[in-house]
Amino acid sequence: MRDMENVLRPLIVIGGSAVLTLCVGWLADLLLRRADARHPETPLWGLLRRCRLPLRLVLGTALLRTAWPQSRIGALADHRAGVDRLLSLVLIGASAWLVVTIATAVVESVYARYAAATRDPARVRRVRTQITLIRRVVIAVVGVVALAAMLLTFPAMKTVGTSMLASAGVLGIVAGVAAQSTLGNLFAGLQIAFGDMVRIGDTVVVDGEWGTVEEITLTFLAVRTWDERRITMPVSYFTGRPFENWSRGGAQLTGTVLFHLDHSAPVPALRKRVGELVRECPAWDGRDWSLAVTDTTPSTIQVRAVVTAKDADDLWTVRCAVREGLIAWVHTHHPYALPKIATGPAAGPGGPVLPGPRRSPDDRPPRA
Repeated sequence: MRDMENVLRPLIVIGGSAVLTLCVGWLADLLLRRADARHPETPLWGLLRRCRLPLRLVLGTALLRTAWPQSRIGALADHRAGVDRLLSLVLIGASAWLVVTIATAVVESVYARYAAATRDPARVRRVRTQITLIRRVVIAVVGVVALAAMLLTFPAMKTVGTSMLASAGVLGIVAGVAAQSTLGNLFAGLQIAFGDMVRIGDTVVVDGEWGTVEEITLTFLAVRTWDERRITMPVSYFTGRPFENWSRGGAQLTGTVLFHLDHSAPVPALRKRVGELVRECPAWDGRDWSLAVTDTTPSTIQVRAVVTAKDADDLWTVRCAVREGLIAWVHTHHPYALPKIATGPAAGPGGPVLPGPRRSPDDRPPRA
């Protein structure tokens, strides 16, 4: 009879904890699914379903940690402290996982609702940047707290903690000097997030490289260039140096296309053709265009076409279309307007060839 009790008691304790954990987890998931079906306007309830696994792990570990001494397993009687510490570590880690998952679900839900209700892309990118950094801060804080709680479960770490507190002044000075750059980047990341200096999705020019901000963390920022390269730099770069943000104040841009043509180029016809080219280009936003002679040299004139577009990508497309279209049109209809290099004496319009400079008798070639 006693042998049967020794077998059934652990099964009842451990099995009962597992069954209760599964039942509570299933009930919580059922409630979340019904709430998600009743409130389709918010994705929060659907996102909270990601917490099923960490929730079951927390419940199961908590129940097992409370009930396992009642199982009276003889093989573990001498290792009770170790089993309690192991279950405590698992419970702390699972709780941190659950908190991070809930915080992530809430943050993503808030961002999704804001993005759906706001039509301004710049404001959406700003909120996305702030929410991303807030989530990273929450994960870092929860991770540090969980790690500290795990370490405090070991008796030896309490003595170490007392010694560390006794020398906190020296350690603080050393850590401050050693982590000066890291802390600077950390505060720079927070300044970028809440100062609205640069946002995820902004088009920027840094160190002569044009690209789009792809990722912002607490310490570094990644820019994806037009040729798919990634430029990674510390966030402190954007708080201490000037850079171009083409998305600041709106994504609309104005660009120029330069041509070097002969002095005989028909400027009115060129201007008319540029208007036709921009109207034929789908990337042109319809705001403005112009063409003017901006400079002249002894051999050519400089003609500048100005075009507009809704963003940097479309502006590049419009500039290329105007450049290619106008060069092809000039080559076909007005080839004389293309720049030329004079290789002989100049001649007047319809007149004889102008004489070159007169030579002195000393410049005559010698006789054979």
